[in-house]
Amino acid sequence: MPPKKKKDPDNETLTRIAIVSADRCKPKKCRQECKKSCPVVKIGKLCIEVSPNSKMAWISEELCIGCGICVKKCPFEAIMIINLPKNLEKETTHRYGPNSFKLHRLPVPRPGQVMGLVGTNGIGKSTALKVLSGKLKPNLGRFESPPDWQEILTYFRGSELQNYFTRILEDDLHAIIKPQYVDHIPKAVRGNVGDVLDQKDQRGEKANLLQLLDLEQVLDRDVEHLSGGELQRFAIAVVAAQQADIYMIDEPSSYLDVRQRLKAAQVIRGLLSEKTYVIVVEHDLSVLDYLSDYICCLYGKPGAYGVVTMPFSVREGINIFLAGFVPTENLRFREESLTFKVAENVDQAGDGDQKKFLRFSYPSMSKTQGSFKLDVEEGEFTDSEIIGSFKLDVEEGEFTDSEIIVMLGENGTGKTTFIRMLAGMLAPDDEERTEIPEFRVSYKPQKISPKFPGTVRELLHKKIRDSYLHPQFTTDVLKPLRIEELIDQQVRNLSGGELQRVAITLCLGQPADIYLVDEPSAYLDSEQRIIAAKVIKRFIMHAKKTAFIVEHDFIMATYLADRVIVYEGTPSKAATANAPQSLLTGMNMFLKNLDITFRRDPTNYRPRINKKDSLKDREQKEAGSFYYLDD
Repeated sequence: MPPKKKKDPDNETLTRIAIVSADRCKPKKCRQECKKSCPVVKIGKLCIEVSPNSKMAWISEELCIGCGICVKKCPFEAIMIINLPKNLEKETTHRYGPNSFKLHRLPVPRPGQVMGLVGTNGIGKSTALKVLSGKLKPNLGRFESPPDWQEILTYFRGSELQNYFTRILEDDLHAIIKPQYVDHIPKAVRGNVGDVLDQKDQRGEKANLLQLLDLEQVLDRDVEHLSGGELQRFAIAVVAAQQADIYMIDEPSSYLDVRQRLKAAQVIRGLLSEKTYVIVVEHDLSVLDYLSDYICCLYGKPGAYGVVTMPFSVREGINIFLAGFVPTENLRFREESLTFKVAENVDQAGDGDQKKFLRFSYPSMSKTQGSFKLDVEEGEFTDSEIIGSFKLDVEEGEFTDSEIIVMLGENGTGKTTFIRMLAGMLAPDDEERTEIPEFRVSYKPQKISPKFPGTVRELLHKKIRDSYLHPQFTTDVLKPLRIEELIDQQVRNLSGGELQRVAITLCLGQPADIYLVDEPSAYLDSEQRIIAAKVIKRFIMHAKKTAFIVEHDFIMATYLADRVIVYEGTPSKAATANAPQSLLTGMNMFLKNLDITFRRDPTNYRPRINKKDSLKDREQKEAGSFYYLDD
């Protein structure tokens, strides 16, 4: 009797996908190392096809044995070979082409409820939105012979998605998408803000939207002259003014301060009716928590594949994303979980502990300047753009080394002005009497404009050569921010999130006493925000330096802050920067001004906004405890 063949457990449970990056694969500039080194090609099978005239390499997923030699040999790091569970192959929703991104499963929208999507960039959120809006027909992975709608409906038979796609086909559901990148809106929309909203106002909500989204003062302005925050609020207003069956809102909180984020959340929830679907993609987890009714997480490998989980309750869904573990599938998609335990504040340390800190102080000062209609790069303004005057009063304060101070305030209350005064880039009003101590300062501006005409490697070599070559800096900053992946890319070709990571690296790489970091979370996804916060915190503690940080993402702000500076006043008119105070008292003061309360999640300690007028909200307001350090 012949011996039984042993089954390979990997072949039983795994399927292989090969991804070739169209941006990185350059057959004309290499020696086709992938093809020459492939053992399957060497025995005469066409596992990899590529020639100098090819636009990119092609890899056969059926013939690939997963040795990974081509991945190591590719000089441009353009190849990924990934093993996936075989059961996912049966759940492929869409694939763009051979050796390209594939999406498994779809989020399930429900009428009358807000569905939140959470996941890293490049994981398939935008693809899912295109499919659910009816703008992209799912090909179930068969990009060469796409199925017809009858087959697609049969595939989703028995699920809520069958009813949803049937409604899209039969009822001709109208979908509106608010784009992710609002900076591109001026290229597509021309004209006056008020006129555009008049044209789009199908629901008769214009007056209400103008008030809620603070757009009254920009009504007479042209769309091309709006700042980032104004563009974001304008985009939300345009979507909310229209009559539609499906509203898809992609990243509504970019450029907005905390108050504006909550107002935007109210507008989005106001779109709900018994028959409308509302889907929101958001990286600020506290805002996502506040406006969603349920959550679908997305995990996978950015740029390669994405998997959508089943719907979870809001708390459970966000906690699953942070934990990196899906209990319903018994699957871990991230090596470590992310928690937000707040360390003891410097203020609460004993006297003995405080002796080891160096103390610095700055005087009370004020600055009066024009309030501007338009933010221009590098902070240069012309007289024609001044529409009023703004005065910032700064109370005197002190800080220590190994400390992070977060600035909390609405847009237009002078946070960046204070940072620039500390940096010596702006002189206070009474310059002769006000002496600001001289500090070596490293400054990351709010707006990043890539002007360097070379690669990331050349930029880092030129600007921060000593830090870039230092092993401690590599471990603390470069590796966690995944700068190695970007090292040979042209600076001008980087996306917003990639530019932000490089800008944080450049800021931390400069030798300085004080690091001034303006909105480090902009353009970063939820996971990258937490990693960036950890990188900044670890660096400041190791280097025994001080950081002043402007941040609107509440989770990131509370994770970073040892103490806070609270700004009070009227945006663009007059404001006061209070002296630094402890996280608890500062947050209580700030949240009281906003009339919102926070509690902490008992599992991972992340801050959660209480629903307005809920039992918890009323209890905390009565007790005067707007912010809880412990739940």
